[in-house]
Amino acid sequence: MSKVWEGFSSYTVIGVANTLIHWQLFFVLRMAFDLSQALSNFLAFCAAASFSFYANALYTFAAPRSLGRYLMFMVCMGGLSLAVGKFADHWNLPGIVTVVVFSLSSLVVGFLLSKWLVFRVRAS
Repeated sequence: MSKVWEGFSSYTVIGVANTLIHWQLFFVLRMAFDLSQALSNFLAFCAAASFSFYANALYTFAAPRSLGRYLMFMVCMGGLSLAVGKFADHWNLPGIVTVVVFSLSSLVVGFLLSKWLVFRVRAS
């Protein structure tokens, strides 16, 4: 397997737990609180991503955790979650489309962002 995808299997396992958290919160926020898809997707992402940031730092990338790294991840991926939700709101798409599109895109985008920027260990 290419060096680029090293750690992807661990990232995917953590991503399954992240997805369960995200989807459950999304639908509670959307249905019970009648929030927009954009806001529901963003808030659900924030909760789920906090778990996966810590787990991936520890198990997938064995990299130090810091507030700066956390904020970088949250801003980049949070922007993606808002964009997907806004798109779904604009086109009046069902919520399941929102979470499926975001989950699939965040799997690849999040992994590459984490590997190349967020958890990159700089040579001394």
